[in-house]
Amino acid sequence: MRIMGLDYGSKTVGVAVCDPLGITAQTVETIVRSEENKLRRTLARIEELVREYEIERIVLGYPKNMNNSRGDRVEKTEAFKESLERRTGLPVVLWDERLTTVAADRVLMECGVRREKRKDKVDQIAAALILQGYLDYRKDQDESGRETGQ
Repeated sequence: MRIMGLDYGSKTVGVAVCDPLGITAQTVETIVRSEENKLRRTLARIEELVREYEIERIVLGYPKNMNNSRGDRVEKTEAFKESLERRTGLPVVLWDERLTTVAADRVLMECGVRREKRKDKVDQIAAALILQGYLDYRKDQDESGRETGQ
């Protein structure tokens, strides 16, 4: 099963997909839009990628606050989830994304990527971390004999 991971931000969406066996996540691209509420082209591009990679499920980063409370980004993410489900017809799983952008930035720094170049890749890496977390969870569920689901 091919799964897509998304890191949804105010002006960018980082995209990652897993391999056909659902073991590892790889970065794909960062979709950039000029204004936060202009989602038509973003959703159209995601639809293209869904077809290209034969995606069966989407994992969307869920930006809860560190204290587990819900901020205004949560509402925007939930609205984006509904739009994705309508446009693609696929199930969309919300996945805790706390600290993924920080971790992505740290990975790029440790790899020696210059600050101005990190900006171009950080959302893709965050999407891959979100997706990899979900894939690892599914694997752990399978190994423990529990049913995997959304």
